[in-house]
Amino acid sequence: MVTPIRRPRTPRRRPAFSLRQLSVSFGVLAIGVTGVGLTLRKAVAAAGAHPGPAVVVGLVVIMALAVLPHRRAARTAPHARTSAASVTVAGEPVPAPPVEEVAPSPVEDIDAPPPEYVDPRPVELDDYTEMDADAFEEAVAGLCERDGCAEVQVVGGANDLGADVVAVAPDGRSLVIQCKRYCADNKVGSQDLQRFGGTCFTVHGADVAAVVTTSAFTEPAREYADRCGILCFDHDDLVGWASGTGPAPWE
Repeated sequence: MVTPIRRPRTPRRRPAFSLRQLSVSFGVLAIGVTGVGLTLRKAVAAAGAHPGPAVVVGLVVIMALAVLPHRRAARTAPHARTSAASVTVAGEPVPAPPVEEVAPSPVEDIDAPPPEYVDPRPVELDDYTEMDADAFEEAVAGLCERDGCAEVQVVGGANDLGADVVAVAPDGRSLVIQCKRYCADNKVGSQDLQRFGGTCFTVHGADVAAVVTTSAFTEPAREYADRCGILCFDHDDLVGWASGTGPAPWE
């Protein structure tokens, strides 16, 4: 095993005070001061003996002292101008990007007349009671078409087997309607409902069967309709359907 050997540090010694060096320094300083004094004394004596040259030398010295500051200012001026130019260029505002012109949107014609309102009802409500049977069937078919039914047909006649209007409801179900254009004092009875109930489902394959009248239904007729699943639309129901304030038969 090698044991490291530490080298002893040599202590630094401060230089000892030397009286000899101090004496030499003071001697040199005294000689310099004495020389400057003798030179100034001789210059003053020479100026007194020869005032003209002394004045010339003095003017030269004064002019030299006056020219030196101007030369320094002339040297620093280009640098100052360059710095100022740099600041000016850097301080200029950045031009804003050009603004794209947007084409004005067309202005609607305020004076244009409003769209003409078209009454969706095929007939006036008060006209249902004044129609004959055929016109009433056409009016009911028109209500079905207005409210979104497809394949609407008027099939009423002598051999209609109780079906006056057939159609496909908006939800895809088969719709069969019997129309009864009766006066107010002539109500639809149970016999009318029984004849319609015997054919609307079995013969016509109705998913929705309804009897629509301009009058009303007797109580036995409503009881039979409830048992068979037939919808009864009296005058008030017809008015609500036509005006849009009430449901359609398939709703």
